[in-house]
Amino acid sequence: MFVLKVDQDIELQLFQLHHSEELYNLVDSNRHHLREWLPWVDNMTSPAQYHAIIPIWLRQFADNNGFNTGIRYKGQLVGSIGFHNIDWNNRQTSIGYYLGKGFEGKGIMTRTVQALVNYAFLDLNLNRIEIRCGVGNKKSRAIPERLGFVQEGIIRDVEFLYDHYHDLVVYGMLARDWK
Repeated sequence: MFVLKVDQDIELQLFQLHHSEELYNLVDSNRHHLREWLPWVDNMTSPAQYHAIIPIWLRQFADNNGFNTGIRYKGQLVGSIGFHNIDWNNRQTSIGYYLGKGFEGKGIMTRTVQALVNYAFLDLNLNRIEIRCGVGNKKSRAIPERLGFVQEGIIRDVEFLYDHYHDLVVYGMLARDWK
C-alpha cells in the first residue's frame, strides 16, 4: 500500500475499501463546511458509495494515473489529497484537496501539499502542477500562494456548485521554479 510520510504528525495513505466508513464519517461530519466549495458532497449519502469509488481510485493508482489519499494527522483521518490524473506526455498533473474544519489553521494542508509537490517533481519527474480553487475560497487559495505557485488566471463559470456556476482561479508551479 502507498504511504507518503509528510512529517512526524502527518502521512498520506492510499484509500482502501476498509476506509469507507471512516471517509464517509469525515465527509458527513464536515458536510456544511465542505459543501461550500465541493460540488459532490450532497451526493455522498452512505459509506457504501465509497465501495464503488475506492476501487476506481485504486485502479487509477495501479495504472500510474494519479491517486487519492487520506491525510492522517496523528493517526486520525482529517482530509484527502491526490493527483487528479497524470498527463505523462506533458509530465503534468493537478492536485485536489480538502480538510475537515476542525483541522484548519495547523499548517496540515500546506505541509501536505508541499510534500506532494516534492514527490511529483523529485520522484515522478513531472514538469508542471496545477491547483484550482474557488475564487472566493481564501483558505484554499492561501495554500498555493504560500508555496509560491503562480496565479495564472481565472476560469469563469467553470464549475456548477449546487445552484450556481462559480469561477476557479488557476495556480501553476513548474519543476524549475520549485524551491
